[in-house]
Amino acid sequence: MTAKKTILIIEDETFIVLGLRDALEFEGFHVVSAARGREGINLARQENPDAIILDLMLPDLNGYQVCEELRRWNSFVPILMLTARSQEIDKIRGLNAGADDYMTKPFSVGELIARLRAIFRRTARVSDATHDRFSIGSAEVDLTAHAVLRDGARHDLSFYEVELLRLLREKIGQPVARDEILSRVWGLEATSTNRTVDNCIVKLRRKIEAQPDRPSHILTVYGYGYKLVP
Repeated sequence: MTAKKTILIIEDETFIVLGLRDALEFEGFHVVSAARGREGINLARQENPDAIILDLMLPDLNGYQVCEELRRWNSFVPILMLTARSQEIDKIRGLNAGADDYMTKPFSVGELIARLRAIFRRTARVSDATHDRFSIGSAEVDLTAHAVLRDGARHDLSFYEVELLRLLREKIGQPVARDEILSRVWGLEATSTNRTVDNCIVKLRRKIEAQPDRPSHILTVYGYGYKLVP
C-alpha cells in the first residue's frame, strides 16, 4: 500500500483548517495542523510533511518569518502561502521569503488540491530521473540537488523553479508560452491576472543571471512567454 502524503496546514482560522482537513483527508492525504507559526515550524521538523499550506497572518510570527525559517530547515518542500491581501507587493514578498506559490482568500479548495496533486506527480517523476546538471552562462545548475552555483555562491532552487528550468531546458532556444508553463509546471489554467510564472522568472534570474535586470539567458518573449538561451 502506498503511504499517504502528509500535508501540514499552518493556519489560525479554525473554519479554514476544518474545511481543508475534511477536503484533503477525503482525497486521501494525511493532515496535520498548527495554529501558530512557531508551533508549525516545530511540527514541520517532527512530521517532515510532503507539502505545507501556510497562512500569511498568524498570531505570533508572520507568514514571511515562518517561511524563511522553514526554508532554512528544508529547501525543497513545496510551500503554498495563503493570503487575504491582494496587493502585488505582499505576494512578491512571500515568494521572496521562499514560498513556491500563493492563493488569495477566498480560494477554491478544488484548485488548491489540484495544485498539490500536480506537485506530487512531478515529484514522483523527478525522483526517478537521472542526475541532471548543466550550465547557463556562468551558472552551474544541478536540478537533482535543487541548486545553482554562480560566482562561488550557492543558491537553492524551489520545487517550481526546478520544474520551470526543466521545461525551458527541454525547449532550449525556443519560446515557451506562459499558458504552457502555467499548465505543465503548476497544473493551472491561465488567467489574465495570474502572475505566478512572471514572479518565478524574477526569482530565477536573481539566482542565474549576472545582471537580473538585463538578462542574457532567461529571456522574455513579449506578449508570449519566455525562452532559455545557454
